[in-house]
Amino acid sequence: MTKSKEKHKITEQEVQAASIADLHHRLERELLDSYDEELEMELDDQRVDEIVHASPGDMAAATAKRRQYFRELLRLQGELVKLQDWVAHTGYRMIILFEGRDAAGKGGVIKRITQRLNPRVVRTVALPAPSDREKTQWYFQRYVPHFPAAGEIVLFDRSWYNRAGVERVMGFCSDDDYKEFFRSTPEFERMLVRSGIKLVKYWFSINDDEQHIRFLSRINDPLKQWKLSPMDLQSRVRWEDYTHAKEKMLNKTNISEAPWWVVPGNDKKAARLNCIRHLLSLVPYEDIIHEEVILPERKHNPDYVRHPVPDEMIIPDYYS
Repeated sequence: MTKSKEKHKITEQEVQAASIADLHHRLERELLDSYDEELEMELDDQRVDEIVHASPGDMAAATAKRRQYFRELLRLQGELVKLQDWVAHTGYRMIILFEGRDAAGKGGVIKRITQRLNPRVVRTVALPAPSDREKTQWYFQRYVPHFPAAGEIVLFDRSWYNRAGVERVMGFCSDDDYKEFFRSTPEFERMLVRSGIKLVKYWFSINDDEQHIRFLSRINDPLKQWKLSPMDLQSRVRWEDYTHAKEKMLNKTNISEAPWWVVPGNDKKAARLNCIRHLLSLVPYEDIIHEEVILPERKHNPDYVRHPVPDEMIIPDYYS
């Protein structure tokens, strides 16, 4: 082999090695970007400000706790992916209800559950106030169209239990409607379970002081003010009324086929991890063995020409 050919061969090897190294770097960057999605959910301006002005000792403790939280969250989200695969493979049907005090952390848990899952398998339903037409329907009717088909999980961010909570406290339903709800709901839920649907009901609980702090945080944070509704503000005024309504609701609708599970929510991160771990414990899922995925080679057509996109159609690049 001549020196020129040997040099050419080494150059090709170097190019191939550089290409592999670049691929690994890009895959690593993509992985880190996916983890950043969770960081973006966790960090807001106030938390960043707290980190910047924290003492070294506080920073070290907070960093260690945050690292432990993310490590466990990612592990649990990995298990949720396995659950999702099992549900899709077996045709399992599941409904999960999230109820509780305003600002108790329901939305945060729902986001962490669904963050890395397929929305075609696992979806969230958060219905607005009923329309005039819906108010004349059978009470459960507007929820039924959202129920899961085979291989689906549906998460309800508030549910038919609105009648036992906000509708009762705010006077949006009659006494007869309220009484009928407690007569109908246990039988309605037993019917769902008999039909093969796994029904899980979570109540998120926080104390008075913690809710007060979270409401103040939302009031003072432009990115969170949208979370405050007139009903949320009334829940502060009527705290004790909501307590009585909640106690009666849990007592009247805690059935063996679909019991209530209470999630202590004063510690947001602990509540998320505890709820997800408990949810996973309720389903007998197992690993589904998939065929090895092999990325096919791209076909190259010698006549293929990729035409440039006109400059006026490209959005301005501010961040590269």
